[in-house]
Amino acid sequence: MKKNSKLLGFIQKYTMIIALVLVVVIFSITTDGKLLFAQNINNLISQNAYVFVLATGMLLCILTGGNIDLSVGSVLCFCGAVGGTLLSKNTPIILAVLAMLGIGLAIGAWQAFWIAYVRVPPFITTLSGMLVFRGLANVVLDAKSVRVSNEVYLKIFGGGAECFILKGEAAKTLCLVVGVAAIVVFVGATLLSRINRAKKGYTVEKFVPYIIKTVAISAVIAFFAYKLSQFKGLPTVLIWIGLVVGTYSYITSKTTIGRHFYAVGGNEKAAKLSGINTNRVYFLAYTSMGMLAALSAMLVVARMASATPQAGESYEMDAIGSCFIGGASAYGGIGTVPGVIIGALLMGVINMGMSIMGVDMNYQKVVKGLVLLAAVIFDVATKKKNS
Repeated sequence: MKKNSKLLGFIQKYTMIIALVLVVVIFSITTDGKLLFAQNINNLISQNAYVFVLATGMLLCILTGGNIDLSVGSVLCFCGAVGGTLLSKNTPIILAVLAMLGIGLAIGAWQAFWIAYVRVPPFITTLSGMLVFRGLANVVLDAKSVRVSNEVYLKIFGGGAECFILKGEAAKTLCLVVGVAAIVVFVGATLLSRINRAKKGYTVEKFVPYIIKTVAISAVIAFFAYKLSQFKGLPTVLIWIGLVVGTYSYITSKTTIGRHFYAVGGNEKAAKLSGINTNRVYFLAYTSMGMLAALSAMLVVARMASATPQAGESYEMDAIGSCFIGGASAYGGIGTVPGVIIGALLMGVINMGMSIMGVDMNYQKVVKGLVLLAAVIFDVATKKKNS
């Protein structure tokens, strides 16, 4: 009985990782190994870059109590419309980038003000934003696509054929070096955290599961590094993903304000009574979301080499789905950045696997919807069992 309970606990803790592994294995078999081709691994990263960035920001909104931001796709489209228009008129890159970031931050702060200080429900505020900024994007673009051909911009933000760091053998070597460095940093950070927790008398993960998890994650990093080295090297978009994921992972797990997000989501009244400025927490979550929507706009415009009125459609659903599939609770207060990235990868692998198999787009949406529903049902069921 004890062994069964331990096994059940292990499965509950690593459900999404196990699901990701199973999905990869299934699609590797059904696609005759095409899913794991070096080019497809690169495409998985490049095509889902906006999901990784948006989902990371969406996590903060969800942590505050299961709240979401429905406007991110429209904000992305509006920021991209302004930036693409400026770039098409040969505006210096730095000014176009600052304009997009400034607009994203301003929109985020605008919506955050109503949510945090006036207490307009996030659903209503961001639903309004979804309509407003989609309309403004169409006004800016005059319902037409604008081509972006600035090669420097495209390379920096991961668009075009030359969006890789270095070329030839140097690119291959760099991939392997970065992979080894990432493994060393990961192992060192987890080991140091484990030692510090043990010194302070906190409960630490048992040694065998810790070793298995560390080796497994290190193997995944090594695999990605090797596969990328077999194609054209490290895509520049990976730098932006790494910066966002690394920064937000540190904020949520190692800083005071990061813990405040969890406290507000766990019990807002108790958090307020303990001295936490809950209004500021809401404000930071939605302002941050606006900034990341602007960064995602840069990545999307670069990848498409254009700004279009259709950009960002349903992107909010991809971000929200990645968070819930990655273990974020629909009630708030639970979720991690690494979990969100696993959720985004799972969605990306499902999309790519079905695309390689030639599955109709409508059926792809059906599968994604069912996966999202299953993740939320699992969260609700777990909550009831533990209550």
